[in-house]
Amino acid sequence: MHSILDAIGNTPLVKINKLNTNPKTELWAKLESFNPGGSVKDRIALAMIEEGEKSEELTHDKIILEPTSGNTGIGLAMIAAVKKYKILLVMSEAVSEERKQILKSFGADILLTSAERGTDGAIEKAYEMARKNSKKYFMPDQFNNEANWKAHYYGTGEEIWQQTNGQVTHFISAIGTTGTIMGVGKKLKEYNLKIQIIAVEPNLGHKIQGLKNLKEAYKPGIWDKTVIDEKINIKDEDAYATTRELVKQEGIFVGMSS
Repeated sequence: MHSILDAIGNTPLVKINKLNTNPKTELWAKLESFNPGGSVKDRIALAMIEEGEKSEELTHDKIILEPTSGNTGIGLAMIAAVKKYKILLVMSEAVSEERKQILKSFGADILLTSAERGTDGAIEKAYEMARKNSKKYFMPDQFNNEANWKAHYYGTGEEIWQQTNGQVTHFISAIGTTGTIMGVGKKLKEYNLKIQIIAVEPNLGHKIQGLKNLKEAYKPGIWDKTVIDEKINIKDEDAYATTRELVKQEGIFVGMSS
């Protein structure tokens, strides 16, 4: 590998054994934590930065500006460090101190917004800053950037098809920017229209960072409901309980958005 960026993608599929209670099905998890920044967001961060470079909208005299609840920010900060860009991340005060420290360790600057408005408040602030000074900032805009879902169309979705030897029947993903489920869904449907694409959405008033209930939060421009076959709502407590069971029974440590 020429740099840590070459380690992004091609993550493993791991079979879920004990938590799968249906003997007629196989359940597999794609371990995006194997990406160097620790999450699936490394994929879109790299894709958006490379697209910005290709279009020449991103140059080294500009500051990368992006609202984030954590993982996209980590991916962008890691890539900015490697490529020697300055980066300013806009985040809600509610984001964990651990994530703030990780971002700072990459050299990122952080602007905090009111916890009351959550991630939507950070989004509004970042858009305002980008509009007022477009010559100073390059905003990847993960919620509306086509490079987001395309990273999963060409990467994650293709990997899943190949890793399952084309035997995948359902793809299930939580929604935040919706890039993962849009890209993977479009790719898998091209291979087999019968594959079911299932979105997992937190309940109204949820506290899970990184996820969205589209009825109460900013709706991403890349969202296309026609890609989805079914949408399931979950309770916060069920997400918490499942993460605990997953690590206890399968040895896989994940966050609530997983």
